[in-house]
Amino acid sequence: MDLGLRGKVALVTAASKGMGKACSLGFAAEGARVAMCARTEGDIKNAAEEVRAKTGAEVLAMTADVTKAEDVKSIVARTKQTFGRIDVLVANCGGPPRGELHQMTDEQWYRAFEVSLLSVVRLVREVAPLMREHKWGRILTIQSVSVKQPVDGLLLSNAVRPGVAGLSKTLAPELGKDNITINVVCPGRIMTDRFLGGAKQAGMPVDEYVARSAQDVPLGRIGTPEEFANVCVFLASEKASYVTGVVIQVDGGMVRGIL
Repeated sequence: MDLGLRGKVALVTAASKGMGKACSLGFAAEGARVAMCARTEGDIKNAAEEVRAKTGAEVLAMTADVTKAEDVKSIVARTKQTFGRIDVLVANCGGPPRGELHQMTDEQWYRAFEVSLLSVVRLVREVAPLMREHKWGRILTIQSVSVKQPVDGLLLSNAVRPGVAGLSKTLAPELGKDNITINVVCPGRIMTDRFLGGAKQAGMPVDEYVARSAQDVPLGRIGTPEEFANVCVFLASEKASYVTGVVIQVDGGMVRGIL
């Protein structure tokens, strides 16, 4: 199936590993040019080289922290300077820490807002004018199933991330006038370094942790970054041109709510 992404330019943040890198590989495999950024220079350079080697795509690697306004402006400007346009944004960022109400300081609450919501606002604000120039754009923000269903122990995520769904719903009519879609993609348990780090926190071997974590997933297993990326690539394609303002989970059926 031709997804209509050949020659498009995709900007993927937090792209050095996990779901961000998998999305970059997915877009590159479809013939898109990809701009990738992450905070650690060595990691993003290695990830970009992997994408180039596997796909032959044009790839731009940048070091940036998307919680910093100046870094957001810089990566958007550099992507436009290098490729001339931005067609797809995948706004990805690490999540807030675990903790209960009595453990969370005001500073941690502000940080959670900046990481999960304000970084998305800044990225969308910078790329939307570029997409409007071409009357075509796809904006995806990677969040968590906590948008749909609270996750035990993730107070900050449960409280802040649903705001991104409200942002998406609110912006969909405005952006839709210029043929730009905006959607929220919510991973459940995906086999990333962050997920596997839970084994150490739980004090159990990785294999046991993975097996236990899969028990309440209807499909009976943990998803892969590639499976998650497949959904993102589709949503960014011409084939998903009538999908906007939605929140879709990629979770193996773990969220049981009807809406």
